[in-house]
Amino acid sequence: MENSLQPASVAGTFYPADPTELAAGVDASLARAAPPPLAPKAVIAPHAGHIYSGDVAASAYRLLAQRKGEIKRVILLGPNHRKPVRGMALSPADAWETPFGPLPVAKEARDLLARQPGVAVDPSPFVNEHSLEVHLPFIHRTLGEVEILPVLVGQTPKEAVSGALDMLWGGPETAIIVSSDLSHYHDYATCQTKDEETTVAIERLQAQGCDGDRACGRFSIHGLLDQAQRRDLRVTAIDVRNSGDTRGPRDRVVGYGSFAFEYAHSAQLDAGTRDLLMRIAKEVVKQGANNPGGGVTVKFQGPIPRVLRAQRATFVTLKIGDRLRGCRGSLAPHKSLINDVVENARKSAFDDPRFPPLTPAELDQINFHISILSTPRRIRVETEAELARALRPDIDGLIIRDAGKQAIFLPSVWESIHDPLSFIRHLKHKAGLPADHWSPSFEAFRYVTESFGDTAAH
Repeated sequence: MENSLQPASVAGTFYPADPTELAAGVDASLARAAPPPLAPKAVIAPHAGHIYSGDVAASAYRLLAQRKGEIKRVILLGPNHRKPVRGMALSPADAWETPFGPLPVAKEARDLLARQPGVAVDPSPFVNEHSLEVHLPFIHRTLGEVEILPVLVGQTPKEAVSGALDMLWGGPETAIIVSSDLSHYHDYATCQTKDEETTVAIERLQAQGCDGDRACGRFSIHGLLDQAQRRDLRVTAIDVRNSGDTRGPRDRVVGYGSFAFEYAHSAQLDAGTRDLLMRIAKEVVKQGANNPGGGVTVKFQGPIPRVLRAQRATFVTLKIGDRLRGCRGSLAPHKSLINDVVENARKSAFDDPRFPPLTPAELDQINFHISILSTPRRIRVETEAELARALRPDIDGLIIRDAGKQAIFLPSVWESIHDPLSFIRHLKHKAGLPADHWSPSFEAFRYVTESFGDTAAH
């Protein structure tokens, strides 16, 4: 490897070359950013000129800035625009130039990745390539002189990108940034529609929703979504706009989006959002009890916050004292958080086949509990005993499927069933399966929840 500096090819075009002017622009974008209070391990952020996409990218960097000092290394993946790249490409340089000073390359990580099949060390694809470079001023300004590993990702199989990320994932000291714009050169309304569809797919961890012209960094996104599934991360879109919103005409626009990837086991809504969801759930049930058969109206002043529009699967549990009074939910994300809570609150109160519809007389007695589920992950075992050993009491929710039957326990069920084998067998009973049932087609899935409410739910 050469002991050299990767020059700043697009300084003065995609962003100011003058450090004072650049600092003022980056700082202004960061000041305008107002992302929800999340703690991402990884982000997706756009890479157009700063005057076009800088404010959207700043939402992601505002979140990463909270971890300044903890983050020591940034893995940065982006698409090639100037020269075709087969597989992935690395610059041989030991540092990258920025107007604020150089950022050192994470040499051990670079050399490790360089030894992998399909990875070339070649300076030529980086000449005048902007997808990685436009992020460096934000990285320098928000995280300081951290080590970086910029990687150009061409038409690369998802498994290869995911494998590279897995190798370089690290711990809290490492942040992952995927550089990508969204749809290109549609009229404003078409761009909004396409980008919202892409946003839904990313939040649901569905790589196929990013194909075609929906995201120029799709190959990197595919790999990151695969790791998100494997490592149980949940995704929140924090800012989705386009060049018609930020600067320029609306007849031919480019879409921009910033997304935060958090570990599901530690992700939490802020107290205000939790309280709002609880009030919405209670209002839905109150309206339904007082007006049976009527519609439900949820009034909202202003636009619905992005965090409530994120695709989530939820359960709503109703109890009177220690007695269950209704529980319905979703196993996988299929609508927004706010809509899923509204729907499941209504179903729990009036459409749980185990109970009669809730009456107005019961309203003051009901305790509410909301659980937000992570994406279920298959537990690959061959026996019931293996499954019992694999379960994590008080942490794992469990879904089982076999013989055309299915059942789910929330993690809160561990409060009343402490033994893993009993946990499994009670769930089999709930599914209508014999306690000793097992077959080669038996499937089990684990998930975790973010849970909050009036009381603990069972």
